Amino acid sequence: MNFDFKRMLKFEHNVGEKEKKYRLYAGSALLVISLFVPGGEVLLLLVGLVLVATGYSGWCPVYSGLNKNTNETAGGSTDSAPTESDSTES
Repeated sequence: MNFDFKRMLKFEHNVGEKEKKYRLYAGSALLVISLFVPGGEVLLLLVGLVLVATGYSGWCPVYSGLNKNTNETAGGSTDSAPTESDSTES
């Protein structure tokens, strides 16, 4: 499993609708909790902001680097690594 930095720069939607909803809900909950928890508010705030941002945009840089896609409308598969059958035969 390789991490592809060049693929990270392609802003393709790679987060599915169900996962977007979960990220938005979890991120919002962490943002609200960060207001009331003493001492751990900065970490919770940062994680909540990342979850809300990736849920809202539909793009996750870690998924791009790992070549993972949970978006059913874009590719349909969870692992979109090219195979031998994907190459064109002459």
